[in-house]
Amino acid sequence: MSLLSISGVSKRYGSVTALDQATLHVEPGTLTAIVGASGSGKTTLLRLIAGFEMPDQGTITFDALQIAGPLRVVPPHKRGIGLVAQEGALFPHLSVGGNIGFGLESRSDHAAVTALLDAVELDPSIRSRMPHELSGGQQQRVALARALARRPKLMLLDEPFSALDAGLRTNMREMVKRRLQAEGVTGILVTHDQQEALSFADQLAVLEGGQVVQAGSPRELYLQPKTEMLARFLGDALIIDGIAATGEIDTPLGRVRVARATADGPARVMLRPEQVRLVSWSEGTPTAEIVSASFEGPITVVTFRANGGLFTLKVPSADAPVQGRASIVLIGTGHVIPQ
Repeated sequence: MSLLSISGVSKRYGSVTALDQATLHVEPGTLTAIVGASGSGKTTLLRLIAGFEMPDQGTITFDALQIAGPLRVVPPHKRGIGLVAQEGALFPHLSVGGNIGFGLESRSDHAAVTALLDAVELDPSIRSRMPHELSGGQQQRVALARALARRPKLMLLDEPFSALDAGLRTNMREMVKRRLQAEGVTGILVTHDQQEALSFADQLAVLEGGQVVQAGSPRELYLQPKTEMLARFLGDALIIDGIAATGEIDTPLGRVRVARATADGPARVMLRPEQVRLVSWSEGTPTAEIVSASFEGPITVVTFRANGGLFTLKVPSADAPVQGRASIVLIGTGHVIPQ
């Protein structure tokens, strides 16, 4: 049984439809990431779950209780849902210990505060510091500890790592993931960072135009997106026109095997960059004529022609051909994009 069920939820602000019949189910103990372009409805959906907004249509059920819909509306503080906002939102007039203690039944429970600081990998000696004396990463850890203090069944994470530098962002993401899993807390992360979503979540949900257009495992959405928009949104993709016949598709890059049967005739197939390799040229193989190669550190962006088509591919710099000809090797199976 799902811990959280969002069923046919719509939300409008005047003439703007922020959510349109959105439906999503979250299983207990899992981590879900919600991604989408700006204006797709991510933040509105999170605010509806938290109780800061009410849906115009549809229902939200949490822990077998309808918390928003025609039958009842449960106020935010009674939902048992934690929230870590983008900027941490610590109380500026309270110390670290005071902020964390705010979520405890006894605000003077020093042992509990210490345990929570340990849980988010902070030295308990900072309990007397004020929020302005902390780094951005420390503030976010304190915000997480304060949210965990209430022992929520569900934790909402509203782009909590976006203000951090790249290295710290990765470390914080892994720490939060470990902590939620250790506490058995179900988590929902809203992010604009596709790579962050893919690495964090058990379930990935993509919003477009206020609707959940696809939800499933990160691997499923990355390798088997339902639309070309999804294919490009979740990472670099080569979308190639070809002709399907007998379980394969003839393309300018060569014959592509596909995992699912498709009708013979014109087809569009998706390959991820890691499925295409450019190797030393040998006669009789699909050939790439290198047009340009742009070195970008660990990767080189190679533009090449193959059978009249022009393609751009990110290649590990150690293996990147920079001029002349190369043979094209395709790895694994392609995914047919519905037309």
